[in-house]
Parts: sequence; C-alpha cells; structure tokens
Amino acid sequence: MITEEQHEKLRGWFAGRLPDDLFESLSEVTVDREEITVIGRIPEPRLAEGASDAEREAAIGSRVQEFRERTRDARVTVAREAEHRFRKKVSWGVECGDERALFTHVAAPVMTRLRQPQRQVLDTLIAAGVARSRSEALAWCVRLVERHADDWLTELRDSLEHVQRVRAQGPDASADEPEDAPNDAPTDTPTDN
Repeated sequence: MITEEQHEKLRGWFAGRLPDDLFESLSEVTVDREEITVIGRIPEPRLAEGASDAEREAAIGSRVQEFRERTRDARVTVAREAEHRFRKKVSWGVECGDERALFTHVAAPVMTRLRQPQRQVLDTLIAAGVARSRSEALAWCVRLVERHADDWLTELRDSLEHVQRVRAQGPDASADEPEDAPNDAPTDTPTDN
C-alpha cells in the first residue's frame, strides 16, 4: 500500500515519461506490492453509422491488437525504466470505447492457510463447476468480494493510507528510503508488454 502522494508521483512519472502519441489520455495507474498497471485510452475505430454490435466488437478487438503490436517497443522501454526505478513489474492495458483490455500482467501466487469450513466452501465451488481448483475457487471468492464490497474496501484503503502517513512521522521513520519507490520488492526482467 502506498500513500496518495506516492501514487500521484508515480502517475506523474508515467504521464511525463510516456510518449505523447501513445495514448489519447492516461486513464489509470494502479500499484500493489508486485505490479504497476498502466491503462490508457486509445481512439475508437471509425465505423459506418448503424454498424452492428458484432462489427463494433470486432473492430475494437482489432484496434486493441494493432495498438499492442505497434507500441510494444515503446512500452517495453518505459517498462524497463519504471521497473528499475520502482522495483515492480509493469503491465499495460487500454480502454477503447466501452471495452477494457489488459495485456500481459502478473498473476502472483498467494499462500494461505484455511480451516476445514473455508476449504469446504472452495470444494463446493469446484463440485459445482464454478472453479477447477481450490486456487481458482479462492480467486473467484476474492473477485466476488471485490465486486460487492467496493465502498468498504475503498474506506479501508483510505484508512490504511492515513495510518502510513502517521507512521511515517514517527520516531522510527527511515530517512534513507527513496521517495519514488513505492516499496522495495525486487523485479525480474520485463516480459512481452
């Protein structure tokens, strides 16, 4: 978790570093322990008036693929700089019309210990065909909470940010941690962005 000021600096770094012609606008920069996700808006394809939903969907899919291929080198260059600077993987995505597409992104393993009642919940989801494994069932549960507890999670994140600000003012605050590094997690080399 990073502070709002650190997030603004991170967003500002990307806004200043991205080539001017990469996105129409920078929609979102999201960060967690392992990854920074950068999402920008790209122009919608021009279609004839009255184009069908199928035609529109195909055109947007093609536009996203064209953008991904055409901008790969520029995105990899920015990602390498950001990964060195912030010590996190960088993933990319675009918004085109009402659609959002994420390119290569991190799927981080998470260890957990569950008691039998929680394991039974996961096993029920597997038996019902909702998930193929406990791992997939747990990811499904997290997405469900994310969808239905958004206001509560937002309030919780705001509270955590306040705690971080207060803690940073305390007597144990480290003066030698770089301001622009959201945390000190190591990173690997960039993948196909």
